[in-house]
Amino acid sequence: MIERSGPQQSFIGRLCLAATLLAVPAFAQTAASPATQPASPAVPPAFDVTTVKLNKSGSGGSHTGWRNGTTFTAINVPLKSLMQYQAFGIPGPRILGGPKWMDSERFDIEAKMDSTVADQLQKLPPDQGIQQMHMMFQQLLADRFQLKTHWETRELPVYALVVANPKKGPTLEKTKDPTMGLGTSSGIGQLQANSATLADIAQVMTQEASDELGRVVIDKTGVDGKYDIWLKWTPDLGSSGSNGPESSAPPSSGPSIFTAVQEQLGLKLESTRGPVHVLVIDSVEMPSDN
Repeated sequence: MIERSGPQQSFIGRLCLAATLLAVPAFAQTAASPATQPASPAVPPAFDVTTVKLNKSGSGGSHTGWRNGTTFTAINVPLKSLMQYQAFGIPGPRILGGPKWMDSERFDIEAKMDSTVADQLQKLPPDQGIQQMHMMFQQLLADRFQLKTHWETRELPVYALVVANPKKGPTLEKTKDPTMGLGTSSGIGQLQANSATLADIAQVMTQEASDELGRVVIDKTGVDGKYDIWLKWTPDLGSSGSNGPESSAPPSSGPSIFTAVQEQLGLKLESTRGPVHVLVIDSVEMPSDN
């Protein structure tokens, strides 16, 4: 599991955490009118100094965070995770191709930006700030890993989120204040979302349970409104999406994510196919330590 936030997050840290949520449903970003919001810099900001080293500890734990609002640190993190959370803000199932070491090899990374760049990012509207942060990390990966990618739309296996019993409907708790913005938190085998539409829930499940589901989740419930959910299940992290809705967890454990969705939300994950906007890896190289 990757820990992505600390007890005291800087503005930059909060911006990057928001990016993992806001960028999930986005296939493209539309810039706001320059008449009402500050324009993004003509030349995207970049990290001044970066170091990348192969982590040979053999540890399974990872950590990413920010120091003093200007220095990003990653400990024992795979390249695929950096792409997923920092560089592109998309779930793992939407990243295709590349060598196996992108998942297996771990890296320690430190990237420093000038304080004036941090101030510049802080003055931007959140959506533009997120876009700029993604571009900074994309440039870092291009420089240090020689990463080259392109976007495609492909017909792929997906999970459709549907109502389990159309006569009874879903068992969801309506948000008391629907004017509130989306809020989410997650851990191993649990996911909480507040003021979330069913489309939001599908997108967050795609992001936060991507290792287990291995597919994009799309909303096909036809249910409107905003809801508060708390989903708890027993992870099967070795499945990588190979276990479908028909699979069940061992009797001694709790429910699988498929069973939990049905029992706790009155919904169901159905295997189907659909168009998915994916990031395809053209080429990448193992970096030299420095």
